[in-house]
Amino acid sequence: MKRRGRSAAGWAAAFAFAFAASAGAQEFKPPAGPAPRLPSGKPDLGGVWQKAYVPDMTKDTPNQKGMADLPFTDWGLTEWKKYHAEEGDYTGACLPFGMTRSINSPEPMQIMQNSTYLSILFEQNSWYVVFPIDGRAHRTQIPTWFGDSVGRWDGDTLVVDTVNFNGKTRLDTIGHPHSDQLHLTQRFTRTDMGHLAYEITVEDPKTFTKPWKNTRTFTLRPDWEMMEYSCEENNKSLWEGRIKAPKY
Repeated sequence: MKRRGRSAAGWAAAFAFAFAASAGAQEFKPPAGPAPRLPSGKPDLGGVWQKAYVPDMTKDTPNQKGMADLPFTDWGLTEWKKYHAEEGDYTGACLPFGMTRSINSPEPMQIMQNSTYLSILFEQNSWYVVFPIDGRAHRTQIPTWFGDSVGRWDGDTLVVDTVNFNGKTRLDTIGHPHSDQLHLTQRFTRTDMGHLAYEITVEDPKTFTKPWKNTRTFTLRPDWEMMEYSCEENNKSLWEGRIKAPKY
């Protein structure tokens, strides 16, 4: 397998990779054939997947379909209007991106799966989530950066329900807000050997008056391997004091 040469040195590298991945996608042909299945008969979602960089979940682009006008509550609109990334963003301090911004990042992710659990390994900062997919209930009430996820099968689609967020992250790069009442429903459907359809529904009664959706498609990259990514190691701006205290 090829190693994708790039440095994990902050935003500049991330944007450079986004452009490189876009160019590479024009040349790469994903493997053809039907979606594979596990011995249990369930679809096998495993593999290294190329994700489009999604800095703004409201935009319609060739890589995603968003919702142009978000249905903000008064609180949500105030949070959105007062956010200014130049005044300090929590990601600049290498704090966890959270679920949506990790899915939105341009770096790949790897899915590993058995009959009971599914893990998503994000190359972004080497973060990961592991959760049951056998239909059990949520396990904890402790708020976390990535929330508490459980999965169940709806036919050939894996439905991932995530709650118990700490409210300290943003939905995307440009800073769309959410609260600790955020509830995500993600749907993963392997449509064929080389593609994974993805739909996310955002529900947060404190921030939005109604749920809204974003959809996109991931591409299988059997020629890629995951690489170590350390934001902290190369974040000289954090060490030398140019990054301000993060705002939640």
